[in-house]
Amino acid sequence: MSPDFAIELGMEALWVAVLLAGPILLVALITGLIIGMFQAATQINEQTLSFVPKLGTLVITLFIASPWMLSVLLDFTRSLFMNVPSWVG
Repeated sequence: MSPDFAIELGMEALWVAVLLAGPILLVALITGLIIGMFQAATQINEQTLSFVPKLGTLVITLFIASPWMLSVLLDFTRSLFMNVPSWVG
């Protein structure tokens, strides 16, 4: 295994990680921004007001995006397992 190949494989793994984490982080960012603007406008500084909606939207996002996330992860894993013989020998 050459260093170039290891770097390419690592970059592909990082890209899969970004694809899997992206929707979750984006929804958390948008929800936090909306709740933060609401708290700034109403001057309500309740910790549960920011936590509960974020948790709810993240659960909904995971419920909706989990089939896609699973297919991305399975495609990456299948490509790894299918290419192991060509990498070893």
